[in-house]
Amino acid sequence: MLMKKYDVAAYVWPAYTGDEPRARIFWEEEIGEWQTVKNSAPKAPDYFWNRKPLWGYVNEADPYVMEMQIKAALDHGVNVFIYDWYWYDKRPFLENCLNDGFLKASNCKDMQFYIMWANHDVNHTWDIRNSDSNNSLIWTGAVDLNEFKTIGRRWIEKYFLRENYYKISGKPVISIYDLYNFISGMGSVDNAAKAMRWLDEEAKAAGLAGVHFQYICMDKLVANVSGVDREHTEINDELICRLGFLSITHYQYVHFTDIDRDYCAIIKDVEREWERVEQKYSITYYPHVSIGWDNNPRFKGFRPGIVKNNTPKEIEKALRSAKSFADKQNVSLITINSWNEWTETSYLQPDNVNGYGYLETVKRVFTE
Repeated sequence: MLMKKYDVAAYVWPAYTGDEPRARIFWEEEIGEWQTVKNSAPKAPDYFWNRKPLWGYVNEADPYVMEMQIKAALDHGVNVFIYDWYWYDKRPFLENCLNDGFLKASNCKDMQFYIMWANHDVNHTWDIRNSDSNNSLIWTGAVDLNEFKTIGRRWIEKYFLRENYYKISGKPVISIYDLYNFISGMGSVDNAAKAMRWLDEEAKAAGLAGVHFQYICMDKLVANVSGVDREHTEINDELICRLGFLSITHYQYVHFTDIDRDYCAIIKDVEREWERVEQKYSITYYPHVSIGWDNNPRFKGFRPGIVKNNTPKEIEKALRSAKSFADKQNVSLITINSWNEWTETSYLQPDNVNGYGYLETVKRVFTE
């Protein structure tokens, strides 16, 4: 009997490089957010975040580094990277991890990838010097239709046409993180739907089957979706289908449940959330597993809200549950947060606490 093949997709936070000049306003040591990881210090008598990467503070925009990471991912059952992709002030941000690291690795074609457009606003959260007290806006993630067309053409030309870009039914997948910002930038739901139809037609003109739009589920209220009358519209099945989304997944547990608990309690809520989303929406839901949450490294003061006891053993239970849910719904994609979100303490990469424990867990669940 052949084992079912699963696509295990891990989100990638592309900030572990000093090669992006604009990132130096946050991390002046020119090693990207490794600076925050490296310089972590005690915050309270009973709290000290002291994680260290076993692979070192490597430059993930280096193709030789990414060659090693691709091999490690594939060896442990992770066969898709979902790159967080940013666009601010009419140009890309942190794109070099994907362009110069992953895509130039000699074994790049062995690994599939797709993009999650992380179109959220940016404040000083990434800058530990100001993160505790300064919430002023640095960049907005909202764009209008003309700018979206520039972005869309870039996606098609640089990514969608690649053989190893992840596709569902022949359509390249693009996730949209912040639906409110997307609609707000376009001015209305109708305009946002037109933008998505435009990209779908552009992809077809380039020889593709269209675009598979994936909604990152948050279910918050969308204010001013019309751009005119300040209406408040709940994100529901009608709205998502009207826009043209074809599937749904999550990005992080913190978006929908209280994470200040033991992992074994959290996963019960997560399982209920999978069922709720699957029942609420008529399009396909792909189950999501987060490794944890603790974003204290980004702040000088202590921040409550920490996932507790998220050991490899507990993560294995969550992954097996996601696998069972995928089998029940006859889907094969599972998303994981994440490959390398160190400063949110949700990563698969090996560290000084669990070694290769998380990766070995993925391997046991999906390849053995």
